[in-house]
Amino acid sequence: MNPIASILDRYPALVIDGALATELERRGCDLKDNLWSAKILLEQPEKIKGVHYDYFQAGADCAITASYQATVQGLMKRGLTETEALALIQKSVTLAQEARDEFWAEASNRVGRMKPFVAASVGPYGAYLADGSEYRGNYGLSETQLMDFHRPRMKALIDAHPDILACETIPSLIEAQALVRLLEEFQSIQAWISFSCRDEAHVNEGQRLEDCVRLIEASPFVAAVGVNCTSPKYVPALIWEAKKATSKPILVYPNSGESYDATSNDWDGHPVYASFGEEAKQWFREGARLIGGCCRTTPEDIHTIAQWVRRSGVSAPGRP
Repeated sequence: MNPIASILDRYPALVIDGALATELERRGCDLKDNLWSAKILLEQPEKIKGVHYDYFQAGADCAITASYQATVQGLMKRGLTETEALALIQKSVTLAQEARDEFWAEASNRVGRMKPFVAASVGPYGAYLADGSEYRGNYGLSETQLMDFHRPRMKALIDAHPDILACETIPSLIEAQALVRLLEEFQSIQAWISFSCRDEAHVNEGQRLEDCVRLIEASPFVAAVGVNCTSPKYVPALIWEAKKATSKPILVYPNSGESYDATSNDWDGHPVYASFGEEAKQWFREGARLIGGCCRTTPEDIHTIAQWVRRSGVSAPGRP
């Protein structure tokens, strides 16, 4: 069963969780490393489970796993065997599932909501490079080469039985097409495809978001499309770009609006909005049906979104 459709059949919107890596940093973890959050997956997995649990408690309907930067290639560079790397990637799913099941075991947590689900993160090739390439694209790889890169991690994640895949922060059309081709190769799970964008109309590599969405629209294995790790100031326009090309649910989980510096492994600038959670109301009015946060957002932001999403009287999305 498609968990997105199940929740949207009963509720006006689905609440995605917020940042994982920057939330781990906020809790004292050192992520200045090419593995980023996968470093914590390797060294302190219980901290990841704790963040997942806190997002469920904040109201998230979905946890995105700590596999964004956990690739077979990257983990083997760190000294793991291929078998160990694949097992660690699968552990990212298990941690989220355990947090979800422990949260759901409490009867008070089941009031007024559906059982949360787990989305296994498939980060872009650029995340493996750890040089900010997911904000540029232009890898110089063919579609077949990108499929070969993503295939082993996707298979490992699917074998761990998440509810859906989150193919996220995708900067280019060619990488999105490679991921869709792999979904059609596996034919065993659906995914959302979420692009990273540089302005109100273009993904980071430069193609129009509308064109990217249109070219993956036909796949029955794509359950939703949208944008993430993009400045929130661009989100309203990007929702309308996506709406031109799809009838699928549109998802948005932008970052805080700060800029990532790959050289220093740090964030520059200031959040775009004083209240990220309140700003998300506009994204809902514009037509987004799945809403959450990416880098530098917090459980408090997700709690704000969940409160107004589940409040009685929230109307269906669409322009007034």
